[in-house]
Amino acid sequence: MRKIAVAMAKGGVGKTTTAVNLAHGLASMGKRVLLVDCDTQGQVAKFLGEKPNCGLYEFITERLENGQFIARNDTIHPCRQNLWMLDGGIRLVELKNWLGEQPREIRQTVLAQKLIPKEGALDFLIFDCAPGWDVLSVNILMAATEVLCPVALQGPSLQGLKTFFKYLQSAQKINLDLRLEYILPTMYDRRTRHSHDIFSQLKKYFGRQICDPVHYNVRLSEAPTHGQTIFEYAARARGARDYQNLIRRIINHGDRQEKDT
Repeated sequence: MRKIAVAMAKGGVGKTTTAVNLAHGLASMGKRVLLVDCDTQGQVAKFLGEKPNCGLYEFITERLENGQFIARNDTIHPCRQNLWMLDGGIRLVELKNWLGEQPREIRQTVLAQKLIPKEGALDFLIFDCAPGWDVLSVNILMAATEVLCPVALQGPSLQGLKTFFKYLQSAQKINLDLRLEYILPTMYDRRTRHSHDIFSQLKKYFGRQICDPVHYNVRLSEAPTHGQTIFEYAARARGARDYQNLIRRIINHGDRQEKDT
């Protein structure tokens, strides 16, 4: 099973758009995928048009809001064929407090210890991470083995990447299996010199990790308002083709990793 954190220190770069479309695209290819929303905004459910009753808080604590016990399997919400989710939302504030109260020796690895599916049950775990750095962010990077960083090709995007590298390096001291595998340029607009310049810098510094860019595409921003992924809303749109490229890259990369081992 592959465990991919879609993470970046800066907001507004397309993390949730990437996590949702990547997860659904993989599921559509027959891969069994669990998508974990790790943001207090709870955008994953909205993007997919779902209203889960439970989520990551209940999965970790095994308790409902009223204190009643709940089995972890009952907190996982089916979204599409081969695709399940753990909802995020405001209750993650309480989860962070709960994690902070755990013994120091285990508080950073609670998620990794609990997210261990049965052999063959899943092919991918996809984490949609919030910007920033806290006890939940650390837990995610302890549970993941691959990191995918969306980088918007507009504004001071490279500064956010530099900040995230500091977080990543701290996590790698503990999780020796964690690797930055993909840099995904997003919001690429060929009409602007700024997009071109940032893309060129990324290609210069991240030759191995750089992915084909996701172009600015209005259909990508419209799809969530209909509770659909880009593949459901506008399968022929440029955004759909761009995310198909990412999915092929990730699947082929996994095949190459297996051959190398």
